[in-house]
Amino acid sequence: MKIIMLGAPGAGKGTQAKMIAEKYSIPHVSTGDIFRANIKGQTHLGMEAKKYMDEGKLVPDELTVKILLDRVANEDCKDGYVLDGFPRTIPQAEVLTEALEKMGDKIDYAIDVAVPDENIVNRMSGRRACVNCGATYHIVHIPPKTENICDKCGSELILRDDDKPETVLNRLKIYHEQTQPLIDYYTEKGVLKTVDGTKDMKDVFADIVSILG
Repeated sequence: MKIIMLGAPGAGKGTQAKMIAEKYSIPHVSTGDIFRANIKGQTHLGMEAKKYMDEGKLVPDELTVKILLDRVANEDCKDGYVLDGFPRTIPQAEVLTEALEKMGDKIDYAIDVAVPDENIVNRMSGRRACVNCGATYHIVHIPPKTENICDKCGSELILRDDDKPETVLNRLKIYHEQTQPLIDYYTEKGVLKTVDGTKDMKDVFADIVSILG
């Protein structure tokens, strides 16, 4: 079972990907993690990717797919995997489809965790992080015992730049321009399934499980 997770930043797709991986005993493959592992291990592909990253450039799609295929060729992926954070654009999706076809393989499900923009802005602007230990809270869903003070270490809680409404809106704009077209792409392939990401996390997961069976 090979699954791609789609959804805007803050839609909760990473959390759902981890839960799917746990339930079905398949790896949760995050592109960020693979890049870090390859760079840390100083692999040939990792060093190539690092050159681009050090120059502040995006890693080319072909190289990203190579690193990804290298990861999913591992023994632990033989029964499937959940891809989180890739593909982000149509060219990446096409390179991935082509590479999998050469291996006689394909993506079984692309799951879109759909959440309206305004919900995401409210959700993310409610996040707070501890300046000292990095613990995270949410003013509505997981509030600290004392306002703006970390339960764990007593340090101050802040709204990270990443979670400020203007930053979130900018990230959403990029998402709609680049990633939204993937929804049409995987619909045409007949593998897209959409779940309502505004529901409680457990209910979203129950919907995904009923799709995957």
